[in-house]
Amino acid sequence: MGRHQQKVARFRSKTMDQYDIKQERARRKKQRLRRRLILFAVLALVTFSTVFSYHRNQRAIHAEKVAEYEALKNQMVQLEGEARSLSEEISLLEDESYVLRIAKTNYFFTEEGEIVFKLTEEDPAY
Repeated sequence: MGRHQQKVARFRSKTMDQYDIKQERARRKKQRLRRRLILFAVLALVTFSTVFSYHRNQRAIHAEKVAEYEALKNQMVQLEGEARSLSEEISLLEDESYVLRIAKTNYFFTEEGEIVFKLTEEDPAY
């Protein structure tokens, strides 16, 4: 419907002027409040989006670090097993009879008077 124009002449007096000034101050105060609230909302939105972005990046970095940690943990377990195996082999290599057995089976080492027969591992044809 719109605002109706005043058709009544305005009475000019000190009281009316004070009332107009008071109304203008209230309007400006309301406008300043609205501007401050908008500024606060914008700042809150910027702060929230910055914190959210930072949080999302940190979660991605954390996920990468966890995956890297798990991979390194598995590698460590594998290397520890390999180290145990190698230390067992070292202790076996200190035994002379084991070394002689390896030399005989892998390198056909023979002592004097021994004859080596090599058997094939294939099935006979008959």
